Amino acid sequence: MDEASLRELGEHVAAIAPSAVEGHDLRLGELTLKARREHIVPLMKALREDPTCRFTTLVDICGVDYPSRTERFEVVYHLLSMHQNQRIRVKLSTDEETPVPSITGIFPAADWFEREAFDLYGIYFSGHPDLRRLLTDYGFSGHPLRKDFPLTGFVELRYDESQKRVVYEPVRLQQEYRKFDYLSPWEGMLHRLPGDEKASTE
Repeated sequence: MDEASLRELGEHVAAIAPSAVEGHDLRLGELTLKARREHIVPLMKALREDPTCRFTTLVDICGVDYPSRTERFEVVYHLLSMHQNQRIRVKLSTDEETPVPSITGIFPAADWFEREAFDLYGIYFSGHPDLRRLLTDYGFSGHPLRKDFPLTGFVELRYDESQKRVVYEPVRLQQEYRKFDYLSPWEGMLHRLPGDEKASTE
């Protein structure tokens, strides 16, 4: 769609759901709506059912972490209208304790995505039918996609042959953390390469 059509769509959505939309932005040919957290359910219902919108496909829900903000998380929804051949992004903000209303009653596909955001970021969704961890192990501590989560994690697991079971242990690094510069194959070379002695002798 051209930019004029996207702007018209943003203004239309703001008109049909004025209490739910804080604003809309057009950037790089994509329309983004800024939504109020407590009104996300009626907004999603309007986006699905309004004849001008007809965003009937939920493509994705993901989280973004900004630790320096008071409301550190953004929940981002991506919707597709195959009827109108349009895409739209909806964003809202929340913190570590305030739940976001679940949209599983409108888009059943949100079940998986909301559980994923809860597991990896710790974002709570009120009204979700089964908000449990999805990708991490049983008893996992923390949320691994938060930016303040340690790179190595807190614990590691391994199969102990003597106990015949999986055991959890504090992380032990077998070597120092190494950083590689993949842009330059010679960066970080601390030792002489074979053949360097020939270049230094005249």
